[in-house]
Amino acid sequence: MELQDRVAVITGGSGGIGQAMARAFLREGARAIVLADLSEEAVQAAATDIGCDGVACDVTNEQQIIDLVQHTLDKYGQIDLFCSNAGAGGSGLLTDASNEVWQNQWELHVMAHLYAARAVLPHMIERGEGYLLNTASAAGLLAAIGSGPYTVTKAAAVKLAEFLSITHADDGIKVS
Repeated sequence: MELQDRVAVITGGSGGIGQAMARAFLREGARAIVLADLSEEAVQAAATDIGCDGVACDVTNEQQIIDLVQHTLDKYGQIDLFCSNAGAGGSGLLTDASNEVWQNQWELHVMAHLYAARAVLPHMIERGEGYLLNTASAAGLLAAIGSGPYTVTKAAAVKLAEFLSITHADDGIKVS
């Protein structure tokens, strides 16, 4: 996607990958970047440093994703690129990783992507274009030894992106 005059939302925006994307997108001419992250303090510091908008958002809460999308639409009128980038490691295997670890990884690495797609796709489909970028890591393609919850949920994130790409290609939506 050409980023000139585009509006992008980046979750996990106060961290390394999120900040790097924001800086790169601005260098490519993006009109606006909205960083979102769990910590209000961290996301505001990153946004101030980079020169963009920052919003506190728990991506595992669907209503907060809806609010993030609405904030961006209200402020900038469009969302061209939604980077669902928030993530965290989760170590352990079947017997030593608790159900809570597995569920937290599922919410963060799969449901957050789903919530973002649900919230932003109607706007993108109406415009006839848009891009969803879901960070999945190499663990989504190759098993990460010792990290069952992480690798399984990242693989599910890859499949969700493939499903969205196939389902919405004719709507002008691209997914990576």
